[in-house]
Amino acid sequence: MAAAGTSPVIAFFDVDNTLLRGASAYYVGRAAFKRGLISWRDVSVFAWHQFRFVAVGENHRHLRHARTRALGLIQGHRRDDIVALTRDVYVDDIVPNLLAEMVDRAKAHLADGHEVWLVTATPTLIADVIVEGIGVTGALGTGVELTDDGRFTGEILGDLMHGAAKARAAADFAAARGIALADCSAYSDSANDIPLLESVGHPVAVNPDKRLAAVAAERGWPVIEVRRATPRRRRAVRPR
Repeated sequence: MAAAGTSPVIAFFDVDNTLLRGASAYYVGRAAFKRGLISWRDVSVFAWHQFRFVAVGENHRHLRHARTRALGLIQGHRRDDIVALTRDVYVDDIVPNLLAEMVDRAKAHLADGHEVWLVTATPTLIADVIVEGIGVTGALGTGVELTDDGRFTGEILGDLMHGAAKARAAADFAAARGIALADCSAYSDSANDIPLLESVGHPVAVNPDKRLAAVAAERGWPVIEVRRATPRRRRAVRPR
């Protein structure tokens, strides 16, 4: 929490290729294949998306395609079962690919009394496990519809948390709590998040794609280049 008498400050962090090397949907998809939830063809599509994403950055059409497949693979499954799968994915696949410098940056914000919120197209149930694992404040992710008996329908709630929708969600969240975005920070790798980065007082480009790198250079935004997780990040505590 912020010190008494001061307004809270939020640091917004994108997840894929900002806090985590690669696409979180790929890691969940690969684990789902290992458990027999999806086919080899499905996981090969996830693998191709992962290769493209690491090599050339985020593309809106490919991102939407990957998210649609990620939602499709959980359709009909119970929320509790998918959360358990995601927790295993966090320990086995996400932790080794966390970008240590960015995790440390998030923890530095916390140490300064700031809140740290992940804001990501990743479904909230996945983002929440990452929140719990690294110990940040919370997540604004893509909502996923549930049936009355707790099974996923395969549909999202509202908009995909991406691009302008991500910027609107961050602005609405801050405004509802009386927080000035001019005091806040945002971190992202993608030009699709320029609306979010423009909305805060302290934007930071992380592993920027070509377009974001050009905008960051033009506007004098700080740039962080970090590509690999460090071995010490492999010692994870399983989320509760």
